[in-house]
Amino acid sequence: MSRRAGLLAAGAATVTVVLWASAFVAIRSAGEVYSPGALALGRLLSGVVVLGLICLVRREGLPPRSAWRGIALSGVLWSGFYTVALNWGEREVDAGTAALVVNVGPLLMALLASRLLGDVMPPRLPAGMAVSFAGAVTVGLSMSGGGGASPLGVVLCLLAAVAYAAGVVAQKPALGRASALQVTTWGCAIGAVVCLPFAGQLAHEAAGAPLSATLTMVCLGVFPTALAFTTWAYALARTTAGRMGATTYAVPALVVLMSWPALGEVPGALTLAGGALCLAGVAVSRSRVVPRPRARDTTAVPPAEPHEHPARR
Repeated sequence: MSRRAGLLAAGAATVTVVLWASAFVAIRSAGEVYSPGALALGRLLSGVVVLGLICLVRREGLPPRSAWRGIALSGVLWSGFYTVALNWGEREVDAGTAALVVNVGPLLMALLASRLLGDVMPPRLPAGMAVSFAGAVTVGLSMSGGGGASPLGVVLCLLAAVAYAAGVVAQKPALGRASALQVTTWGCAIGAVVCLPFAGQLAHEAAGAPLSATLTMVCLGVFPTALAFTTWAYALARTTAGRMGATTYAVPALVVLMSWPALGEVPGALTLAGGALCLAGVAVSRSRVVPRPRARDTTAVPPAEPHEHPARR
């Protein structure tokens, strides 16, 4: 991959991480009005509308048949199941516990990608993921409330993490056969179909919801879904699933910083330290090992003495 392509992929991954971090703040706000399934459906429908318009403008056709299996699995697991489970889980446990459990996802992603896709783990990836996971644990413990965590909430967040990891691994092969926009658009559309049973709840809750909550739900569909999922797919097509998963460990640190002005949640020293660990781990996992130049062999081999002809003795 050329240097320019690498920079574009890194930029796309950065956009994804920032927008996904903002989604956690927005979900907590809109989740006070909309139920988990209704919020997931409204978010996905908003994203599909935006993505569909972009596809029409760009004249993107249907993905090839060989890509549909990965798109369908990713749409059901990630766009559909993950979104509902995470929305529901955050209602049952505090944000810190949710962030801690969901961050099992990148670890599962790296293991699944290595096992199923044959991805080779870079030497520094496991170390970077370990540092980031320690940071996520620190953030989770520092932000967790005093009450006990709901077992149902923990199970829901764990199921969301498994669906997230499996969805990404299923999406990776499809990106080799279809464009990032095609994979994202049809994955979100399939996720919306999965969430259609919540259409009645969405219509009922939208009728009495304040405009700010509805706009927040629409923004979730436009930015963290339509835009961020597309930039994610673009970056994932140009790197391994494990490396991309490690990048998302920056999300808890950014959530802490965004919650400060948006929700008035002032982070403590332990929370900031955990966020710094998350970012440090991402930096380590995405760094490359520079091979040392081989030492030149300075041992001189003495030239062989010429054999003297017997007649010249």
